[in-house]
Amino acid sequence: MSGRARFGTAEDIPLLGRWCDEFSDEALGVDERMPDGAEFARDAIDGGRGAPIWVDGMPVAMAMVTAPVAGMSRIGPVYTAKDHRGNGYGSAVTAAAAVWAAEQGARDVLLFADQGNPVANSIYQRIGFRPVLDAVEAVFAGPNTLGV
Repeated sequence: MSGRARFGTAEDIPLLGRWCDEFSDEALGVDERMPDGAEFARDAIDGGRGAPIWVDGMPVAMAMVTAPVAGMSRIGPVYTAKDHRGNGYGSAVTAAAAVWAAEQGARDVLLFADQGNPVANSIYQRIGFRPVLDAVEAVFAGPNTLGV
């Protein structure tokens, strides 16, 4: 694997924000996308999240990871620029995020992965993550949708 991890700073917010938007569009769709990517990235950096960026001549991938709370850190989002996929950068930047979390005191490092994405799931398992539980998201249309 070529390249190395460096950690994002305030100067990286435009790049991280663009990648957060692209991740959101791909993973969640335009209707359910996360808030403004640059705002999310700024809040992450200002809030003490780790934001490793994999650099191989140029920035090619990123992950964000929370500082430990109750011994746990969460990785996400993870994103590799479209033109740089298939080179192991997503694996490398995810591993860098997990190492950072452990160095910050996390006993457990977790992430959520879409079961419908076999590439991501195989990558995460190859670098040491293991499935622990399945989750289902239920979205209700509005108040009193259960007839209660």
